[in-house]
Amino acid sequence: MTVSDTAALLGRWDLTVNYPGKILPSWLEVTKSGIRTLVGRFVGTGGSARPISRVYFVDGKMSFSIPPQWEREDKDLIVEGVLQGDSLSGTMVTPGGATYSWVGRRAPALQRSGIIVWGMPVKLFDGTDLKGWNASGENNQWLGQSGVLRSPHSGSNIVTDEKFNDFKLHIEFRYPNGSNSGVYLRGRYEVQIEDTEGKEPPNNQISAVYGFLPPNEQVARGAGAWQTYDITLVGRLVTVVFNGKTVICNEEIPGITGGALDSREGDPGPIYLQGDHGPIEFRNITITQRQ
Repeated sequence: MTVSDTAALLGRWDLTVNYPGKILPSWLEVTKSGIRTLVGRFVGTGGSARPISRVYFVDGKMSFSIPPQWEREDKDLIVEGVLQGDSLSGTMVTPGGATYSWVGRRAPALQRSGIIVWGMPVKLFDGTDLKGWNASGENNQWLGQSGVLRSPHSGSNIVTDEKFNDFKLHIEFRYPNGSNSGVYLRGRYEVQIEDTEGKEPPNNQISAVYGFLPPNEQVARGAGAWQTYDITLVGRLVTVVFNGKTVICNEEIPGITGGALDSREGDPGPIYLQGDHGPIEFRNITITQRQ
C-alpha cells in the first residue's frame, strides 16, 4: 500500500445499506493518523458516531471492525468494501451475523457563498391538527390540539411534507421524566432531546448534534418545563441556541446521525421529530428559509 493509494480513500462517504425491503442510510469518514495508519468514524443505521481504531486498505480493498454499541450481541460489526473510481461498495456483517450489501459515494462539502438573505417566518404547525406533517410508521400516536403537537406515548416519528435547504428553525418542547426525542434537520442531523443530563457523553446529551457536536454548556431546565431551540443551518454549519444560550456556534456537522431518513446530504430534507423513544410535546414551530 502506498501513500497515494490511501489518499483515494480519505474523506467522508455517504452510504446506503440494502436491508430486506428497504434502503437505510449510513456514513463513513476515513482520516490519516501519522504517516500511514488510517483511522475513522462510522455511523450505522442507528446509534451515534463511533471511532474506528484502524481502517485497512490494500489494493483497493478496505476493511474495518468496530465493537457493538446498542446491539445485544458481543461480536464486532465487520465492514468490507472495494473502491472503484469515486465510489465504494461492499458488505457488512452485523454482530448478530446478518450480512447486508452497501454502496457509498463521496459526501458533498455543502459549502455556501454569498450574502445570506432570509425570508419571512412560516408556521409549520397551526396548533390544531397535523396538516403539513405525516407519520413515518403505522402507529401514528401524534395529536395536534390546543397549540401543542403531542406524542403521548412511543410510536411513529413525524415528518414535514415540505423539504428545506438552509433555514432558521424555532421550536419549543417539553418532555416528562426519563423521556427522549430529537429534532432532525433536513431529516439527517439530530439535535438531541433527552432527560439524562450528565448521564451521557457530552455529544449525546440534550442540545448536542447527536454523536458529533457537544454543547459548550448545559442549560436544560429539566423534565416538565417548556424549553426552546433556535437552530440555524447553512450548508453543514449549525448554530444551536438553547433556552436563550448559544451552545453550538457555527460548527460543521460532519455527516448524518443515527436514525436519519436518508444519506443524500446534497438534497433538501424535511424537519423530522422523533416520537419512538417516549412521550414528547412541541409547540410554536416556525421556519425561516434562506432566499
